[in-house]
Amino acid sequence: MKKFFGCALALFSVASLVPSFAVTRAEAESLLKKAEESTAFYGTDFRGSYKIDQRRPGEKEKSFEAVMYRRDSAAKWTILLTGPSSEKGKGYLQTDSNIWFYDPHDNRFTFSSASDQFRDTNANNSDFGPQSYYSGYDIVSYSDSKLGSYDCVLFDLKAKAGAKNIDYSRLRLWVTKDDGLTRKKEDYSDSGMKLRTTAIPSYRNVLGGKSAFSVPVKMVILDNLKGKKRSDGKIENESTTIYISNVKFESVDDTVYTKPYLEMMSAR
Repeated sequence: MKKFFGCALALFSVASLVPSFAVTRAEAESLLKKAEESTAFYGTDFRGSYKIDQRRPGEKEKSFEAVMYRRDSAAKWTILLTGPSSEKGKGYLQTDSNIWFYDPHDNRFTFSSASDQFRDTNANNSDFGPQSYYSGYDIVSYSDSKLGSYDCVLFDLKAKAGAKNIDYSRLRLWVTKDDGLTRKKEDYSDSGMKLRTTAIPSYRNVLGGKSAFSVPVKMVILDNLKGKKRSDGKIENESTTIYISNVKFESVDDTVYTKPYLEMMSAR
C-alpha cells in the first residue's frame, strides 16, 4: 500500500520536460490514438471487481465495492454495487448513449450523465469506461517528458468543436512511449483552471482470447479544488482511489446490460 501511494505521489509531483525532437507529429498522433484504444476492450466483454475509496481530510474514509460489466463494442456497461450494506443493490446502466442510476429502495431509475460524480466521490461516471483522447480532442502541443521513471510524451489537448461525451475542455496527458499507456492526466476548465489530476502508476496484462489487454491496477484521482489546509499551511486535497481486480474477458449474457437485470440482482 505505502509503495503504491509513493509511486502515485511521484507521478503527481515529478514531471519534467526533456529537450528532444525524437517524436514527430505523426508519431505523436499515433501514440495518442494508441492511448485511447488501450482504454477500450473491443471484441470481448469485460468483467471486474472494483473497490473505491473516498478520502476527505478530517473525515472518516468511505469505501464502495462493485462489479462492473462492459461491452465497449456496443457502448454498454453495468455497475452493480455490492457494498457497503447501505449501497448494496444500487447500480448504474449505460445503454443507448444514456446513463441510468437505479435505487432499489424506491425501485426507480433516474437519469445520470457521464460527467456526474460516482456516488459523491471525486470519480466521474466516465472514468469507468473508454476515453476519447484521440477522437474527442485536438493536439495543441506535444513534447518529450520524464514522469518519475517513465519516458513519456506530454500532450496538451483541446476538445474538438462539437465533440460529444467530453467532460473537460482541456487535458494534459502523459503517455509512455514504449506501450502507449496513460500514466497521468490533468483535467482543465475552458479558462485554464486545473480541476483534477489522475495518476495510474501500474497496469496488469490480462489475456482475453488470443489478445492481451492492459488493465489499470489502481487509479488515484485528486480533486485540485477541494481540500483542507493543514497546520503546516499546505493543502490536503480530497482523493479517490479505484482498485480493479478479478478481471475476466469473456462473453456475458445480453440481459446483463438491461434495467431488468439491475432490478433482479438488487433483490438478492
